[in-house]
Amino acid sequence: MELRSDHFHSGVDLKTNGVEGLPVRAVAAGRVSRVKMSPWGYGIAVYIDHPGGLTSVYGHLQALAPALASQVLEAQYKAQDYTVDLTPPDVNLQFAAGEVIGRSGNTGGSSGPHLHYEVRRTADQHAVDPESFGLELADSRAPIIRGLRLYALDSTARHSPYPGEAKGFATELGPDGYRLRSGSEPAAVGPIGLAVHTVDHYDGSSNVCGVRRIDLDVDGQQLFSVHLDEVDFALQRYVNAHMDHALFRDSDMHYHRCYRQPNDRSILYEGDGTFVPTPGRRHACTLKVLDANGNSAVLRFTLRGAMAEEARNWPGRASGTNMFHWDRENVLVQPGLRFTLPANALYDDEPIMYSRADAPPKSLTPLHQVLSDLVPLHVQAEVALEATVLPTELRTKAVVMRRDRKGRTSSLGGRWNDGWVTTRTKTFGGFFLRVDTIPPTLTAVDLRSDMRGREGFRFKVQDDLSGVEKWSATLDGKWIMLVYDPKTKTLTHQFDKFSEGPGKRALVVEATDERGNRAQSTHTFQR
Repeated sequence: MELRSDHFHSGVDLKTNGVEGLPVRAVAAGRVSRVKMSPWGYGIAVYIDHPGGLTSVYGHLQALAPALASQVLEAQYKAQDYTVDLTPPDVNLQFAAGEVIGRSGNTGGSSGPHLHYEVRRTADQHAVDPESFGLELADSRAPIIRGLRLYALDSTARHSPYPGEAKGFATELGPDGYRLRSGSEPAAVGPIGLAVHTVDHYDGSSNVCGVRRIDLDVDGQQLFSVHLDEVDFALQRYVNAHMDHALFRDSDMHYHRCYRQPNDRSILYEGDGTFVPTPGRRHACTLKVLDANGNSAVLRFTLRGAMAEEARNWPGRASGTNMFHWDRENVLVQPGLRFTLPANALYDDEPIMYSRADAPPKSLTPLHQVLSDLVPLHVQAEVALEATVLPTELRTKAVVMRRDRKGRTSSLGGRWNDGWVTTRTKTFGGFFLRVDTIPPTLTAVDLRSDMRGREGFRFKVQDDLSGVEKWSATLDGKWIMLVYDPKTKTLTHQFDKFSEGPGKRALVVEATDERGNRAQSTHTFQR
């Protein structure tokens, strides 16, 4: 349950020394219950149900065992789609313990060769800790505690400033555990919450891993407990409420909140974590962090209850009427923009921050900046940009673009209606309107006029605006499978029993972007 963008990591990533093609074996006897093939996510993934109510999951595979691959290929050609999500009877195979189910790879959203391994309860498909079911990993290292933060939870609360430009109160390791650096004594008035910056490492590895449990005690009483030992996939996005999302995205800091935000519906917590310090009193606080193997780290510190007059100019919480409220629908209307947040889109109230800038290059509208992508959204907001002067023939080609804080742009699609182009977004940022009339480009990489003895071919496919949406190929007029890799922007075909055959062959490859612009590339070759 390491913190990740928009989700907790739901398994263990097992290194393959930077190579692909290693044999992946079933951890126990069982029947294949699911095979998912996708350019994204887990890529090629196999799910095996075992007696006793557990399911093992193997993700980012390069290839499947031959018997399983044959069943999947049949289903793909039947659906005329590489992307399939198959369950029995479309896949019907059992594996013995230790039998090879496939080869390790780097497919889907993987950023490097490895095996993503999970154990799930079959009944509810919640991911649980693989180390509780026989996966032994060397781990003698305790978690690391790097910092402490305070959060004002209503308009009456204030907390003492952090030293200098720091994002929190830094820690140091002493003979009795962690403590705040010398000279740091946090103080606060009114209801506050705490967060701790903590990560874990296994022996012989520098990779950042998740911790398993965090307990917060104040004056000898448990105030809050975080249990990071089970992933409910329906609640995954609440990770953005649990962590300090801005510091995670902007500074790669793993701050775990030790209090529940108003719209955090996750199942991780005991207690709500709200604490009101007594003015003039020093409260003894203890944060204990455990990893998956029982190694622990402890941070002890005092929190002083401040007087209201002393805290008048300390950092607090924004309040007032100019707010987006988490528990109701919010509509921001500005010239040329309508931005609608449904109820429960936010985890807490947020001050409205809007600005308007000159139109970016090739944009039909100004840049409308609504908050920042550092503020998380739980459900999609609606963005509508005015486009009354858009010619009729370009209305289906208009696309809403989003720009993040680093200047990177992405397409959100959109539909024109009554002078407005409307779409949805799961991220705040800068929004503007462009028109996409240019089809993707298709470039043959290793296609030759003589393909005898070759295993397959590749095409490079690129689109500079709305993005590649669909792709297909026919050989002698019959559909053949193309595998899209978004990391390399390639379309690959490996000759199979449906595409093999000698003689002169006619190939047509097509790619269509999200706005319906289509590219076609035709070739003939000898096989």
